[in-house]
Amino acid sequence: MADPSAETAFELRVYHCYEGKLPDLLKRFRDHTTKLFEKHGIKNIAYWTPMDDPAKSNTLIYIIAHPSREAAAANWKAFQADPEWISVRDKSEANGKIVEKVDSTYMTKTDFSNFGL
Repeated sequence: MADPSAETAFELRVYHCYEGKLPDLLKRFRDHTTKLFEKHGIKNIAYWTPMDDPAKSNTLIYIIAHPSREAAAANWKAFQADPEWISVRDKSEANGKIVEKVDSTYMTKTDFSNFGL
């Protein structure tokens, strides 16, 4: 039987926030974004903030998973078009943009990875 995680497309995302905006981003993820990800087939794996300066005050790092690389494109397209997401984003940015830059890297799990996915 084939390993279902073999085709899973893991995505490492690093959000670089504008000065003072990390708490707003964390609130948006905590209250809305993670639920909307799941709605659109995006699996939440884990979220981190750095422990050291200067990144600890303006960086969110997380890993999500999609069933495949092709599904990732469809998931993101559906998420970005979701009226609920658009409303949440616009409300959270009423006092200015939150995220300055996003880095995204798609990854495949190696055969020696030992985490339970």
